[in-house]
Amino acid sequence: QVQLVESGGGLVQAGGSLRLSCAASGYTFSSYGMGWFRQAPGKEREFVAVINWTGGITSYADSVKGRFTISRDNAKNTVYLQMDSLRPEDTAVYYCAADRYIVGRTTADKYDYWGQGTQVTVSS
Repeated sequence: QVQLVESGGGLVQAGGSLRLSCAASGYTFSSYGMGWFRQAPGKEREFVAVINWTGGITSYADSVKGRFTISRDNAKNTVYLQMDSLRPEDTAVYYCAADRYIVGRTTADKYDYWGQGTQVTVSS
């Protein structure tokens, strides 16, 4: 069955860095766009970043542009989110998701598969 397993979350001080990983299995990873979303307590899930099937096209939410970098390794069926210059407002559960539309989209309800999420907490 399809599985998306996130890892790499944790507690970090403001200004620090974390690298999230999402290992995929059970479907043809290289044929899907991949996205990262996040959800803070009491807030709706929001788009963070997306990458197309080849890794050649990426897009970011304005709030993370210039600080976060999404990448993928199709040989390892893994997508990454490098997060630098972290801020307290980045605190959330981070989810990876797979979109059968190869470009990947920014709307959560377009995605087909979701991971269980990993907690990121940034202290001030």
